Amino acid sequence: MLVIDAAAVRTLYPMTEAIADMRTAFTLYSSGRVRQPQRCMTPGAAEGEVLATMPAYVPSIADGAGNGEAGAYGGGFGVKIIAVQPGNPARGLDPHPGVVLLLDPVTCVPLALLDATSITEIRTAAASAVATDLLARKDAEVLAVLGTGAQAREHIRAISRVRPLREIRVWGRTPVRARTLADECASLLPTSSDRTTVFGVTRAAEAVAGADVICTVTAAVEPVLDSAWVGPGTHINAVGAVFPGRRELTGDLVARSAVLTDSRESALTEAGDLLVPMREGRLTVGHIRGEIGEVLLGTCAGRTSDDEITVFESLGLAVQDVISAHSVHRRAVGEGTGIDITLSAPGGTAALRQGIQA
Repeated sequence: MLVIDAAAVRTLYPMTEAIADMRTAFTLYSSGRVRQPQRCMTPGAAEGEVLATMPAYVPSIADGAGNGEAGAYGGGFGVKIIAVQPGNPARGLDPHPGVVLLLDPVTCVPLALLDATSITEIRTAAASAVATDLLARKDAEVLAVLGTGAQAREHIRAISRVRPLREIRVWGRTPVRARTLADECASLLPTSSDRTTVFGVTRAAEAVAGADVICTVTAAVEPVLDSAWVGPGTHINAVGAVFPGRRELTGDLVARSAVLTDSRESALTEAGDLLVPMREGRLTVGHIRGEIGEVLLGTCAGRTSDDEITVFESLGLAVQDVISAHSVHRRAVGEGTGIDITLSAPGGTAALRQGIQA
């Protein structure tokens, strides 16, 4: 089994490949070819502490490529196990530690163990990039990012790969962090983006005024994006609210928008942005236009006019993690990166027992 740490994941997994992988993941999921239960959320003893278990079986690309599928990998079982530990930042640790485990597609022997935090950061932003490419106006050039954490950085990297950005505005609850992230943006953008203006702002309304694309990547419980601030034709990637009682968007904004998601099933059990206004009687299930994978498959409309406001409600899917992990593993093997360990002897417990007795 190959162990691949966070630094190796970030080196081995360029955003352009991650974006291509997310197109594949969306297509496979919405075509019904992925076997994936809802993620299991196990609460811990501390407030906000939870363990998320996300298994999936992903078919080999050889089982039927097409519809934008890219790359070649063996498929098989995989699982992401990731925790939410709100106390970790005070300890100088990541608040979302975890691992992705891949099993060999033929033998089911553990194939690779990868850092989940880095994979989650990259694939989540890449998924938003796919949605932006499909739903944002073709002339979109102003990006607003609400949030200053790791997802904010990755979303700047990702969105700049699918639209030539003239301006990026960053807002966060701590103004100094917004300014710091704005100062770091030069290292996140493509080399062709030397004329992009980036700055931090002190008010969310200022960040989104006139923006073409908005990414909400916060840990907010109550909405941070108001309908009155959002103009016609805007595309929104709503990423931070992945629990039923949390939301980043007001009910008014969701009600006036065309909503697409990664998974209807996930949206109807986890997306507070949708569930709260549904409980208030302001929305029905039918307000969800469809899944991003269905847009890729041509079975669902994306943007229908230049004035339409579109929302991509991102919850995250195990298939995204498994496909990402396969790409990283393939590159790691090719470059001789990672630590190779043996968990059990060939032939199983009996062979191991014989070796010890010998």
